[in-house]
Amino acid sequence: MYKTIAPLVLASQSPRRRELLGRMGIEFSLASADIDEFCRPDEEASDFVCRMAEEKALAVAGEFPGSWILAADTIVVLQGEVLGKPEDRSAAVKMLSKIAGNRHQVLTAFTLYHAATESLITRLDSSRVKIAALSAKQISAYIDTGEPLDKAGSYAVQGLGGAFVEAIEGSPTNVIGLPLPLVINELLLNKIITLIVSPGD
Repeated sequence: MYKTIAPLVLASQSPRRRELLGRMGIEFSLASADIDEFCRPDEEASDFVCRMAEEKALAVAGEFPGSWILAADTIVVLQGEVLGKPEDRSAAVKMLSKIAGNRHQVLTAFTLYHAATESLITRLDSSRVKIAALSAKQISAYIDTGEPLDKAGSYAVQGLGGAFVEAIEGSPTNVIGLPLPLVINELLLNKIITLIVSPGD
């Protein structure tokens, strides 16, 4: 378990990211980053997701000049195409039809930013996911649950969509939305958290 020793703000309303940090015993405040999420023409997927994480952190930093801001962004990439959150049911059907039976890449970038010291750290993690072949009825039934409509790639590995995941290469928490091994390492390196050592360990 870890103890927070410097003020930390999570610039995200994602319950998955809140849960992942909370499991580690890390204390943090919450802020909502309101930015336009669009991929620029000819922008590489890795550049796009890193830019999104940085823009989210910078968007709320002015409210917390003495705190570290942690922001993240997750995208699904299939054959070079970025699949973000579906705009509606039709978009979710198209995304799930594309990724079903195929392997795709999940990229998560996170940024740590401290306005007072102008410290900005951005890291990127990548995982590969294989989704089972799905029938049109399976896709429709899954979308009926509402789960896919606010998820990158239109599925949630930690939810009902986990039943369709055949394999994950890389960090499972990266697929959920926050690559914990990398995040914990940066939080420790920057003295934002410390490891709690029990007597006798």
